[in-house]
Amino acid sequence: MRLPDTVALVTGAGSGIGRAIALRFAAEGARVVAAGPTLAKVEETAGLVAEAGGEAVAVFCDVTDPAAVVAAVAAANSAFGPVSVLVNNAGGSFGDDILEIDPETWDRNFDLVLKSVYHCCRATLPAMIERRRGSIVNIASVNGMTGIGEEAYAAAKAGMINLTQNLAIKYGRFGVRANTVAPATIRTPIWDARLAERPTAFDDLARWYPLGRVGEPEEVAHAALFLASDEASWITGITLPVDGGLLAGSYRMNVDLSG
Repeated sequence: MRLPDTVALVTGAGSGIGRAIALRFAAEGARVVAAGPTLAKVEETAGLVAEAGGEAVAVFCDVTDPAAVVAAVAAANSAFGPVSVLVNNAGGSFGDDILEIDPETWDRNFDLVLKSVYHCCRATLPAMIERRRGSIVNIASVNGMTGIGEEAYAAAKAGMINLTQNLAIKYGRFGVRANTVAPATIRTPIWDARLAERPTAFDDLARWYPLGRVGEPEEVAHAALFLASDEASWITGITLPVDGGLLAGSYRMNVDLSG
């Protein structure tokens, strides 16, 4: 077991990457608090954990609402004890071109992607500091590391990466580590609408990836597990791309450009 005696709070755990992380962590001994804004979905995740022999509870949590976050952390503490691993996975992308996106939509990206990390860390850090034990894993994106569109979402993810670095240097002396995973295109339900309109979307995107395919939620979960576990006990403040080689470059692009 790689996460013994661990209480892990995973936001956005109702599907996709968050669900995969919840299942993977539970398989490694963590007692999982599956948090999300749709109770039925996180209850389904908790049910899948239980079917696999793990321990989990489902809690409602709108991560943009600080009171809801405090309540979710209280529920975690009541069910299992203090949170020792926090995975900030909740997120979404709204709008694109900076000349077209309205201020309200811009703020919506920052509230969900970045400010939510602030809310969740404020609610869980005190117990981690008191116990001199804690690991924060933030799920960012390659969009926060290079310019590939979705400006508001990308800027919020870049902010998440910087915030993670500051958490790492400020709270490391208390035994708290903070790291970021930066996925590229992952096969999750968030793509369902786009796939309905363009069934070849994943195949079209795959040609730009050195490994020739898009990623799976479980592959992000493996990276998050490593960073959350004691196997990464001397790793803090990093951003780990899980991107099929995208940030390294694109062979297909090289071929296209060379004619």
